Amino acid sequence: MKKPSLRFRLTDAFYIAMMILPIVFGIVLKVLTKPATTGISITGAGIYFTIPMPIQDFPVTESQVNSVIALVVVLFLCLYLTHGLTEKADLKRQHFAEMAVTKVDDLVKENMGEYFNGFTPFIIAILALSAVSSLLTLCGLFPPTSDINIVGGWAVLVFFLITYYKMKCGPVNYLKSFTQPVALLTPINLISEVATPVSMAFRHYGNVLSGTVISVLLGSALAGLSAKLLSFLPGFLADIPLFQVGIPAVLSLYFDLFSGCLQAFIFAMLTMMYVAGAFDAETFFKKKARKSAKNKS
Repeated sequence: MKKPSLRFRLTDAFYIAMMILPIVFGIVLKVLTKPATTGISITGAGIYFTIPMPIQDFPVTESQVNSVIALVVVLFLCLYLTHGLTEKADLKRQHFAEMAVTKVDDLVKENMGEYFNGFTPFIIAILALSAVSSLLTLCGLFPPTSDINIVGGWAVLVFFLITYYKMKCGPVNYLKSFTQPVALLTPINLISEVATPVSMAFRHYGNVLSGTVISVLLGSALAGLSAKLLSFLPGFLADIPLFQVGIPAVLSLYFDLFSGCLQAFIFAMLTMMYVAGAFDAETFFKKKARKSAKNKS
């Protein structure tokens, strides 16, 4: 592999900087606007400012700002991974990008079928955005996935996709699906239709939020344990947060890192299962074949 040119390295540096600077901006904004607190503080997304509107004022919160930060980070991460692509894959990042796309593509084919081959970019976007949003908590930022409004919006988008693929077989077939397997279950099927996005949103939101809350409570409990056990020591030695060294970091590996990535994977899997399950492939292709035969005749 030939040595990268100066322009190539500068472009790489720009992409890396654009992944870091939005996070730095979010940290600085939070430090400058967050009021001082003492003890345990578990709150929702803070409100930075409010835009006056005719009917109701529009608050700009940490969730919205951090969602934009996550989008920018994912955008420039993709630009960085795809910069300098070659046929022989000389760069290590190209190997990583190709491996990620291949794995997700196989996942889509396995869970959704050949008809949904074009879904790979959408599923990768869900995985990346959800994971980055959850991992922002490692930088001290409020994770957007801890806000029901954010994940609720994602779930509504998935619900529209589910409805779209159910309608692919025609509106009559869509309405008939509510009477399956028997018409007596129609009310339950209607409730189930609405419950799908609600369950997706609350599952993702609840798991990420609970991890954040547990991390804060454990950190506070460890601080109290340190103060209790070291209270007999003189002077500043009694104030050493002994049990807060290392232990919260280990717990963070699960609650923040592993759990955040796991919930992103679960949300993507549920999206694939619900969308693929909503599409009646047999009826669709039969209808398409009849239409094709009719046009030929």
